Amino acid sequence: MRRLFLIFCAALLAGCVAVPDGIQPVTGFQAERYLGTWYEIARLDHGFERGMSRVTAQYRKRDDGGIDVINRGYLTDSKTWKQAEGKAYFVQTPDIGYLKVSFFGPFYGSYVVFELDKQDYRYALVAGPDRSYLWLLARSPTLDAATRDRLVARAQAAGFDTSKLIFVDQSPVP
Repeated sequence: MRRLFLIFCAALLAGCVAVPDGIQPVTGFQAERYLGTWYEIARLDHGFERGMSRVTAQYRKRDDGGIDVINRGYLTDSKTWKQAEGKAYFVQTPDIGYLKVSFFGPFYGSYVVFELDKQDYRYALVAGPDRSYLWLLARSPTLDAATRDRLVARAQAAGFDTSKLIFVDQSPVP
């Protein structure tokens, strides 16, 4: 019985770092170029970001080969900042945009970069383990409308419900 429980737990944890069916992580990924600050342009809603604006993600190289992750957002209702610190590691090889990220001890979730401006690393589309997780990130607080619309169309074509996207307010805090 204990062995069956351990197999179940392993399968459950492995499912959290899955790649959604039909989604391919980018290849030729360069972690050094991905490091730094990214602004959340749009996202699908989840409780851990609900009510947040001015959301950013900061990525820094770890000594153990992983990446430190610092997510920060402004809770509009309480007028306070919230920050979460985590760590990420490549699931396959460092040249594939497929990582597992943890904010809660041994529990990891997928971080799948499936669209990326490989020339300048100005924007990225990121999925989680299924199509209920989607982020459109950019190096600046705004993204030109043509690029934004093209990325939203790309996400829709990949099976994400883009009608539920939240476009994040990145204006300065008053």
